Amino acid sequence: MSPSAANPATPATDSEKPASALHLAVALDGTGWHPASWREPVARPRALFTARYWADLVTEAEHGLLDFVTLEDGLGPQSSHFLDPDDRTDQVRGRLDAVLVASRVAPLTRHIGLVPTVVATHTEPFHISKAIATLDYVSTGRAGLRVQITARPNEAAHFGRRTVERIDSYDPPVPPSVSDLFDEAADHVEVVRRLWDSWEDDAEIRDVATGRFIDRDKLHYIDFEGRHFSVKGPSITPRPPQGQPLVTALAHATVPYRLVARAADVGYVTPHDAGQARAIVAEIRAEQDAAGRSAEPLHVFGDLVVFLDDDPGAARARRERLDALAGEPYTSDALVFTGTSAELADLLQELQSAGLSGFRLRPAVAGHDLPAITRGLVPELQRRGAFRRAYEADTLRGLLGLARPANRYAAA
Repeated sequence: MSPSAANPATPATDSEKPASALHLAVALDGTGWHPASWREPVARPRALFTARYWADLVTEAEHGLLDFVTLEDGLGPQSSHFLDPDDRTDQVRGRLDAVLVASRVAPLTRHIGLVPTVVATHTEPFHISKAIATLDYVSTGRAGLRVQITARPNEAAHFGRRTVERIDSYDPPVPPSVSDLFDEAADHVEVVRRLWDSWEDDAEIRDVATGRFIDRDKLHYIDFEGRHFSVKGPSITPRPPQGQPLVTALAHATVPYRLVARAADVGYVTPHDAGQARAIVAEIRAEQDAAGRSAEPLHVFGDLVVFLDDDPGAARARRERLDALAGEPYTSDALVFTGTSAELADLLQELQSAGLSGFRLRPAVAGHDLPAITRGLVPELQRRGAFRRAYEADTLRGLLGLARPANRYAAA
């Protein structure tokens, strides 16, 4: 734990709360986002498929008072190609299920949010709704999901229920088949949200004297009929502690920005400078208005890959060493930052001034760069009054300043 970070269980007083606080999350993927990260001495590749490995990472993130972690997932092995599998044996391949990892880690943590990735394209919303509702119960109100699509034909072949049209990229102009996948994801989220509301908060009576466990009038059919799904409901899981766990999505262009605007509580975007950040935020706000959600809070987080060291030369040297092991320079959809905690804090505050409310940082090497975030960046931001010194809420929605929503089916 950072020596300057407060005890996570200690509430902050009003005078301690930062005036211009930003939100911080980390994206956890294997041993880190650099493909050669598993070869670093701190990487622990032999522990990668153990619960302890993931518990250690999430606990470290919680010691840094971060808002939440996201856990990457997919429906096929990782690949160095965008839409095809590869035959490489020098990079991490294979994953544990992100929702199950989050459920295993949840009882070992107390405050940090847990946001596993779910792939809407081949996963039924009924299954996802009860899985994330269960995670919200297991974590006592700290669950979310990151909704994702897949246009990989090899992943569609795992299920045999549909084919996916071959495309070359998601870049504009977006093929109609990809736009359709994003529309499907928006419907997927809508079904999930309705299922979370299909039990009213007081549907469970549990009255031994009268023998009534539930009030059947407070369970509701959602009767969703759309182009992609037909779901009657209700859920089999009572309404989650948060009412609506957090919904998040990564977006790079107009069509996925529209998904964020229609369906998400947090959108992750990938600007490379403040000007791009300002333009992206403006586009998402316009889409949010068009979707009739302008009155609803929506956080826009910037994604960055980080190589953090006490000396900028050490960070550059480490990146170059990893690139040499990988056989090529590392590139990413997101801005790749290489430098010190103070330099990163400067950049985050510059991007925050362009309209971003938080950041999801991707540690290049989880064993090195995650502690550099929690023990270096966080204290630096705290010194600037830009980050909390204690957890200030008991739920993930509370950490992000999001109210618990009313149930759409409950009588006024």
